Amino acid sequence: MNVRGRAMRTIWPAADGRTVEIIDQTRLPHELVIVGLQSLDDAARAIATMQVRGAPLIGAAAAYGMALAAAEDPSDRGVESAMSKLAATRPTAVNLRWALTEMKRSLSEVPETSRSVAAMARAGEIADADVAINRAIGEHGAALIADAWHRKGGVGRVDVLTHCNAGWLATVDWGTALAPVYRAYNAGIPIHVWVDETRPRNQGASLTAWELGEHGVLHTVIVDNAGGHLMHEGLVDLCIVGTDRTTAGGDVANKIGTYLKALAARDNGIPFYVALPSPTIDWQIESGAAIPIERRDPREVTHIEGWTDEGRRVAVRLTPPDSPAANYAFDVTPARLVTALITERGICPASPEGLLEMFPERRRRVAR
Repeated sequence: MNVRGRAMRTIWPAADGRTVEIIDQTRLPHELVIVGLQSLDDAARAIATMQVRGAPLIGAAAAYGMALAAAEDPSDRGVESAMSKLAATRPTAVNLRWALTEMKRSLSEVPETSRSVAAMARAGEIADADVAINRAIGEHGAALIADAWHRKGGVGRVDVLTHCNAGWLATVDWGTALAPVYRAYNAGIPIHVWVDETRPRNQGASLTAWELGEHGVLHTVIVDNAGGHLMHEGLVDLCIVGTDRTTAGGDVANKIGTYLKALAARDNGIPFYVALPSPTIDWQIESGAAIPIERRDPREVTHIEGWTDEGRRVAVRLTPPDSPAANYAFDVTPARLVTALITERGICPASPEGLLEMFPERRRRVAR
């Protein structure tokens, strides 16, 4: 994607071959800061503190974290220890577990003396695969936006509502929910995005708005609770969100507040799509009730960070000092509220049958 007129990814190996560089997303939108990760601890900290975030990017960062760990201790014990440390950073996104399992499998096939180089190469392959997957999601999802444009007679614009950040900043490149937006924009379809601010961390207001602006996509930031009003007034053509984990039954865990958007979309007859790369599907569970919901530091609710007009970064308290706060990071949208899932292989119903038809190799594994 474009940043200040040049193409960038969110994570990449540095020229020295020993460092992994990332965009520090906690500094956006006011500063574009590149941070070098040089150790397992650096990678774990980057994931836990949300310097990198979004399920696909968390998976890629975990893979590179395993590579950094292999450079420190390539032994079987070292690999197991690194897996445990990285797995504990974020519990909801299934991509993290998938990437760690894949890295362990890959490293088990090479001798310890070769693991450092092999791990960095495999992490790079995982990152490249994520880019290819998201590019394909964009192609399939852009067809839905084109259909909405044609239904409007090619007049005006297509209005898309999204929640949280599921753009290229949540992946290695392209994004999930925003990949269709970028593909449609690049194809010349006039498109506008309603950007939920997404309290409490404001990933929409700070990240989605920033990346859409950098790429030139028309957008408007709204408070989280405005979505239902916009839908009721006929100002939304379709909703597209991402997901941190989707069950084999089609239930979707995404940033807190997604469920409410799905309810409003259903009440107003507006399509509600979920864009997901296949590593985000948790084939081991059928119901969203089994998804662990991360509870984060209450300070993210009680305080907010921003920049003063003088250019200073400050944190201010929003709540009374003695008022407790609960910080549920995700909610689950049941499959019945999801119009369809947008995958790298195509668009399918949010149901066990739909997913198995799209990924028939999973059916064969179940049969065995």
